[in-house]
Amino acid sequence: MTPEEVSAGLDRCRERIDVIDRQIAGLLNERARVVEVIGDLKQNAQMKVYEPKREDAVYQNIASANAGPLRNGSLKRIYERIIDEMRTLQRDRMAAKLQPEQPGDAKP
Repeated sequence: MTPEEVSAGLDRCRERIDVIDRQIAGLLNERARVVEVIGDLKQNAQMKVYEPKREDAVYQNIASANAGPLRNGSLKRIYERIIDEMRTLQRDRMAAKLQPEQPGDAKP
């Protein structure tokens, strides 16, 4: 392979990765919107954000769908971070709803 062919191949791969990364970002935000709804439901039911059994079910779900090349442990570590960020989103949203309205916060 010539250096030009390698460079062109890398460019094509990187363009594809850019597209995939935008898709992943879109899916993560879609997941976050569902997590916001879950947080609202939990808050109305006075449930805790952290549910270890549910997290285990998520890990089992992704492991059962994993066809590689990523190993299950790798996906679990990625999802641990995703779930941690989603938990933070839920907690922040719940806390914001508990804050009393200030006089200047009134909507027209």
